[in-house]
Amino acid sequence: MFLCVMGFQMCLAQNYTEYQTGSTTDVTTNHEAGVCLMGGASEQEDAMIWFLNKADRGDVVVLRASGSNGYNDYFYSELGVTINSVTTFVIDNEAGAIDPYVLQKVENAEAIWFAGGDQYDYVNYFKDNAIEDALNTFVNTKQGVIGGTSAGLAILGGSYFSAQNGTLTNAVALSNPYHPRVTIGNNDFLNIPYVNNVITDSHYDDPDRRARHSVMLARIATDNATRSFGIACNEYTAVCIGTDGKAYVYGEYPAYDEFAYFLQANCTPDFEPETCIAGTPLTWNKNEEAIKVYKVPGTESGVNYFDLSDWETGSGGEWRNWSINNGSFISTAGNNPQCTLSVPEFEVANISVFPNPFIDTIQIESDVELKSVQLIDILGQDIPMPLQSDMSMDVSSLSSGVYFLKLKTNSETQVLRLVKKK
Repeated sequence: MFLCVMGFQMCLAQNYTEYQTGSTTDVTTNHEAGVCLMGGASEQEDAMIWFLNKADRGDVVVLRASGSNGYNDYFYSELGVTINSVTTFVIDNEAGAIDPYVLQKVENAEAIWFAGGDQYDYVNYFKDNAIEDALNTFVNTKQGVIGGTSAGLAILGGSYFSAQNGTLTNAVALSNPYHPRVTIGNNDFLNIPYVNNVITDSHYDDPDRRARHSVMLARIATDNATRSFGIACNEYTAVCIGTDGKAYVYGEYPAYDEFAYFLQANCTPDFEPETCIAGTPLTWNKNEEAIKVYKVPGTESGVNYFDLSDWETGSGGEWRNWSINNGSFISTAGNNPQCTLSVPEFEVANISVFPNPFIDTIQIESDVELKSVQLIDILGQDIPMPLQSDMSMDVSSLSSGVYFLKLKTNSETQVLRLVKKK
């Protein structure tokens, strides 16, 4: 009895429980970056193999706020991928998350996986502290692979449903988009490439999730005056995003209806909801084209994809239109939003921008004075890029994809579509 009590006290003192499988010696590998979003039921094995292969025989750290060591043997010996170790931390509180030992393990990892549970535990324990910094450094500096399922998926987007006041049904969200349960964080936690302006959701087999997810996009569009984006998975479906921005979808379609969904506010100048105010049912209709959705079946080979570098190009999926009229959710057949075509692309007689496509440099030649030059990515985010004295921009650090160059003169504003190649 005395030994049991002492062991329990040690766990309380540590504020976490550790489960370790494999080698205790750290290794350095040629790991690769990536993001794996899992739908929330049992793991899709082909996607999990993709995730582990990115670690290149390295070390995997599993972070969770409940449960135990369920991933250790699964990752280490059941998927046929050789890795050095699996370490699971069941974190009890913020003190456990920022423990120096935990931080060191995160730093040394080649792959990090978030389990399911209550996503507010992750927000409460991991946000605005040293573990948040360690995770962002792991993704953006070390460029390791990261992923999660269910609640672990929910926190990976730049915007996220925190569940601070409990879960959210579509009926509650649709009737009042500012209900206390519609708790959304925005660009204040994790910063992961290709999902840093996206809100994710899982368990999409439940129709409740689609309507409530749409309400979250409406809130983001309204509160931030910017087009909103989302990614969601059915329960046995996974989305694996590589460094090129292509999001491959894994599942067992056509044996099962396993799909991933890529949502975006329609790219029109008046994309914001017609009615999105507290205490009133949401209306985001826009001629039943408020949200453009690319629905992709997941296969075991993961051949179907959607390209997050332009949010237009996909393979194997179909376009849908989603809208909400006075609190009623509507889904109809749709078409490609062709967002780049909604931006004026006409020649300005006195201004030239080249080359297009570009690789490392953008050169501007103008016979008129430019009041401002602004570079914008496909998600509408401003990219600080200083204009050099020779009217060029060093854009070698940019990822491949579609960008817009906004040029202002005394008399007009011009927006040009540019494409970055590798």
